[in-house]
Amino acid sequence: MAELSRDEVAEVLGRVSDAIAAEIIATGIDKAGLMAARDRVIRDRKSHTHDVPVEPGAFAQVVDILERARGPLGEGGSTLE
Repeated sequence: MAELSRDEVAEVLGRVSDAIAAEIIATGIDKAGLMAARDRVIRDRKSHTHDVPVEPGAFAQVVDILERARGPLGEGGSTLE
């Protein structure tokens, strides 16, 4: 599996801080997994459901990172919501 690049993180999420991008890259997730995690967080925010468990692993780590970093996926005026 190829390591996710900073540019790929920005391509999927838009503008994110270097710290968030580095934290996501460090999980070892691939681009498809990052897109799935982004979609999961967006779906959870729209439906206000955060109680569906996620299997431990890179996907769960990225979901957690994105949930903590609210800006890139919504509250900063993103069109993703």
